[in-house]
Amino acid sequence: MSTTALGQDERLPLYQRLRDEMLGKIAAGEWLPGEAIPTEAELTRQYGVAVGTVRKAVETLVAEGLLLRAQGRGTFVRRPNFDGSLFRFFRQVSANGQSQVPQSRILGCRLEPADAAARQALQLAEGERCVFLQRLRLIDGRPLFHERIWLPASRFGALLDLAPEDFPPLLYPLYEQHCGQRIASAKETLTVSAADAELAAILDVAEASPSVVIERTALGYDRTPLEYRLSRAAAENFRYQVEIS
Repeated sequence: MSTTALGQDERLPLYQRLRDEMLGKIAAGEWLPGEAIPTEAELTRQYGVAVGTVRKAVETLVAEGLLLRAQGRGTFVRRPNFDGSLFRFFRQVSANGQSQVPQSRILGCRLEPADAAARQALQLAEGERCVFLQRLRLIDGRPLFHERIWLPASRFGALLDLAPEDFPPLLYPLYEQHCGQRIASAKETLTVSAADAELAAILDVAEASPSVVIERTALGYDRTPLEYRLSRAAAENFRYQVEIS
């Protein structure tokens, strides 16, 4: 039976070359989020390597957060949940004690040159254009977050064909379904600033009142920056809690 040759630099350890080959399949969409990857036995036969090499390559991708082992079921391409990051800090509870999930409203979607921060985060050339989204997250009709989102137009131009009401509450599945772009991980920075006049009017708070800013750069499975997002909310809703042991 023929085997698949491993490319890359032969000076790299064999498990690292296999890890890179497997990552390439994830990045290319051959192995999709939520789906099981081939078994260790199948990968051993396909690549003609020892089972220990396969296990080390898989373990490396698990440690990197790209694969997930499920006891008795196999190993799956991990589909991360990013929306939860905001609500670690902004937990909304109804009068009866139930957690509330914010609604989503797209305020605008247009093509424009990336500003300096977005250009740096997305590693774009000067003048390169982005799909720019503005979005509100609301609870019971009351604005909770205002979000500004930049996406490389070369990858996300198809979003310009959608009407605001066509955008679902969760954007990352839309990116995957409509543009073929899969978000694998993200880096976030949290800071506090004074609300400018625009944000104060949107959130119905006093101008210059404290606001929390969550800056996110989302990456594809190959570590390419795909999204730059600024989420801003009134600091009065912010809660930080951590368990220390």
